[in-house]
Amino acid sequence: MRLVALVLMLFAITLAKEVPFTQEDRDRIRNVELKVERLEEGQKHLQKQIDELKRDTQRQFDELKKDTQRQFDELRTFLYWGFGILFGGMGILIGFVIWDRRTAVEPVARKIREIEEREEKLEKVMKKLAKKDPEIEKILKEEGLI
Repeated sequence: MRLVALVLMLFAITLAKEVPFTQEDRDRIRNVELKVERLEEGQKHLQKQIDELKRDTQRQFDELKKDTQRQFDELRTFLYWGFGILFGGMGILIGFVIWDRRTAVEPVARKIREIEEREEKLEKVMKKLAKKDPEIEKILKEEGLI
């Protein structure tokens, strides 16, 4: 048995010599290397596309931000104008009301002054008549005018 095992070991050693590298093996390695190069080129191309997409997306966000800011600025300007017109109109209205009151009150005040002047004149005339006529004097005293 030992002899058989020894013979088998010697036989295995003689068979265990190095297998030569064939042309087919070289072609397979070359194909694998070509595929690896293609994969690397594909990855570079994909990375380039991703970078371009990032730039485009960032540019679109920047444009959207500028557009939104412009719209807010336009809205703010519109509100300023609107409130300016509103408050200006209110000021004009208040000025008109004050002017209208003055113009409406002035004729009444003039008429009151005229009536007061006329009353004073009539009072003077009545007092002069009361000095001449005792009956008129009595009536004026009863009314509290003298």
